[in-house]
Amino acid sequence: MAVPPSLGDLQADPIDALLTAHSLRRTSAARLVLGWLLAHPDTSYTHAQLQTALVSSTELALDRVTLYRLIDRLTQVGLLLCRVDASRVRRYQAMPTSVHAIAHFECQSCHRDSPLNGALSGALQANDLERAAQTALAALKALGYQDMRMDFAVRGVCVDCSTGVTA
Repeated sequence: MAVPPSLGDLQADPIDALLTAHSLRRTSAARLVLGWLLAHPDTSYTHAQLQTALVSSTELALDRVTLYRLIDRLTQVGLLLCRVDASRVRRYQAMPTSVHAIAHFECQSCHRDSPLNGALSGALQANDLERAAQTALAALKALGYQDMRMDFAVRGVCVDCSTGVTA
């Protein structure tokens, strides 16, 4: 019979604490995927990009079906944000618990996905976005909706593509 982790063990490893708090198994694959995405909070990955990044950074063999299932579980419990871009490609990113809305820009030409927190770094714009998200979430909660997050997507052509500069 497995011994449950002690509180001290969970405090020592925040990834284990997150997995346990969301009733997920603390497998090496779950630790790896969640740890990678938390270490790269401003980057969203397609399934293939994430699998490539994980394979190149570790010796743990993680097949694509296991990764799909793990990403799905992490998304269902709210640890990951899943966005579908204009080309219907799913992108995954760690979801900070303190954030109600994540703004990002998706280039219609090169399909790069970039966070807009730097562009919205002015206190007024960032506060306005967060306040609008909280207002919308409060209204939906009053209607009975639960466990919500918002995703603000701005789509267009990035500066590099519009000027012909390749990244």
